[in-house]
Order: sequence, then structure tokens, then C-alpha cells
Amino acid sequence: MTDMASNAPLIGILGGGQLARMLCIAAARLGVLTLTLERDSDCPAAHVSSRHIEGDWNDPRTVRELARRCDAITIENEFIDAGVLETLEADSIRTVPSSLCLAGIQDKLRQRDILRRHGIPSPPFAPVDSRDDLERAAHRFGYPFLLKLRRGGYDGKGNRTLRSPGDIDPAWNDFGGSPGTLLAEGFCRFRMEIAQMTCRAASGETADWPVVETLQKDHVCHMVKAPADIAPGERRKAREVARAAVEAMGGTGSIGVEMFLTGEGQVLVNELAPRVHNSGHYTIESCIASQFENHVRALLGWPLGSTAMTAPAAVMINILGDADGPGFPRGVKDLLDVPGARLHLYGKRECRRGRKMGHITVLADSAEDALERARRAADTLSFDRNR
Repeated sequence: MTDMASNAPLIGILGGGQLARMLCIAAARLGVLTLTLERDSDCPAAHVSSRHIEGDWNDPRTVRELARRCDAITIENEFIDAGVLETLEADSIRTVPSSLCLAGIQDKLRQRDILRRHGIPSPPFAPVDSRDDLERAAHRFGYPFLLKLRRGGYDGKGNRTLRSPGDIDPAWNDFGGSPGTLLAEGFCRFRMEIAQMTCRAASGETADWPVVETLQKDHVCHMVKAPADIAPGERRKAREVARAAVEAMGGTGSIGVEMFLTGEGQVLVNELAPRVHNSGHYTIESCIASQFENHVRALLGWPLGSTAMTAPAAVMINILGDADGPGFPRGVKDLLDVPGARLHLYGKRECRRGRKMGHITVLADSAEDALERARRAADTLSFDRNR
């Protein structure tokens, strides 16, 4: 369905956070209208979407009414019930990702099972349905090992590292000890955390962005370096593994694939995100077509754009809240004095410590120059009223 007045395509986005916001901006550049749905009327996407609806993206009736007005529906997070997408598909409404893909990814145990069946390497894992299962996982994997929620965890929330037998009872009790909700995973002693964004159209056309290095702080992505400083053979292997993982999940649109690169050059899939992803924000400035633009193209069945970088190197740094306070930081004027620094603020009214408030991207002729300027730009900003 197109907007009758302008004849422009209309896409619906379930969710209204920063990912939806950047999708709306990319769509607007192509003349595509956007309709966003979020429980909050003052969410980041509401400021830039063609129209925003306040409502629950897990309410099938609300979503169905929205979807009937749109050419296609997408999501900005994997907490949306896959059953909601399934009801839309039953009405012949196009969804990206599909309900089957979303269901396969949002349960980490199911995701790992699918990867294993397709011969895609990942860290060893086991379901945990009882405290005895946790004991068996400790015996199998050794210490340290990870305990994760199968559903709903993100940015380190829902993860626990167990380092000794004394951690078993606290971890089991903290996670509620509920059968069918937990996954144990062997600890991966990686050389580097890497990621790749892949966009796959319904036609099978695929576009891969460069493999990047990601650096985490407290389980939250802090920095992305593009391209990753790895050997050409490792880069090819990572690209092949990421593409195979996306195909195994039946993924369409832009999908993030987080991976580990071991000291022996082995590439292991950590997890997939069935949507645009933090590790691909650098593509807005540094690639001919960003992850957001190609996602819109895939939604509408349009040809995918080139993923080639426009500069030799790029660094993206997440802006995380350093204090509770207002959503607009101090220091923006100073940041804009840093040559080549590009600022993206997400329009969140309030800052909380550790909350993602925006990001900075710097393009340069070398990774060292990009990193130095990106860090200098990030150091200018603060949400702390007392700084």
C-alpha cells in the first residue's frame, strides 16, 4: 500500500528506539514514508517518523491495524513476539524478518541448534533446566563458563560468568531456576570480537559490509573499528561464516552477526540480531549504502546498494550516559571542533548511566587517526550536570 496523496511507499516499524529513528531517516532520504509503533509517544523515532502511533507492538490487533496501511513491516528489536509477525503473514503482509527467522533467533538455544545443524561453528553449549544441569555444564566446560537467559537478554543483561563452584547457587537463584529459560556456554578465549552486517533480499541478492572489530565494555559495545585489522584469509572466512549463518536462519533485511576470532584463526558465531545493529552504525557515513538504507531497500524489494567504504578507515564510538540527567549533553560545541567527527544523538529525553544516548563516527586515511579523533570527540561530551 502506498500513501495515496504522494504515491510514496509506506513502511511500518515495530519499535521506536534509536534503530527505528535511523531507519526513518534513511527511508526519508529515499522518499519512503514511515509509520512507527511504540508504547512511548516521546521515543526517539517519534521525532522523525512520518507518523508515530502510541501502542503495544506485542498486541496483534494493534499491529494488524497498522500493518494493513503499509507496504511492509519490520522490527527494531527481537523482543517482539514472533507470533505477532505470524498473524501478519497469515494476512499476506510482508514482514522483514519473517516470523520463522525471528523465532529462531530470539531463543538463543534454538539459534545455536540451527547453527549446529547447518555446520556453522559456535562455542559449545548446553540447555540448563535444573541445578544439576548447571553442575554438568561446569564439568563439561570447566571454569569460567557462561550462563545466559535464552530469551530477552541484551547488552550483557541476562548473562552471568561463573568462575568457580561457589558461583553456581547464586547464579541459579538469581536467574530464578526456571526450566526452559537458561543456556550454558563454554567460555571462548578469543583473540578478537568481530562482526559483520549482511543484507539479504527476498530474491536472494546479498550485500556484505566489511568485517569489523568490536570492543565491549561491561558487555556493551563501546567501539567499532572498520575494517577489522585481520588477515585476508580470516576476513574471507568471517564473511563466509556470517553469510552462512544468515542463510541458515532464513534471514532477510540487514542482519548483524557477532563472532569470535580465536588465536588459531577459527571463526565462531556468538549470536545474530535479526535487524539493523549497533556494529553497523559506522556505515551511515563510511559506506555508499548504509545498513539502514539497504534494509529499507530490502523491505520494498528494491535493488541493494553498494557496501563499499568511502574512506580507508572508520571508527564508531557509542555515547553512553555517564550520569542520570537530561538527554542533551554538554560539550557538543567542542565536539564539533574535532575535524571529521560526525555526531548522532538519539533524542532521548532523559539520560541514565550506561544508557545508549548516541554515537560518534570518524572517517580517516588510517585506523590510528580515526581512533585518535573519535576518542577526542567522545571525551568532550558529558551528561553529568556537575562536569
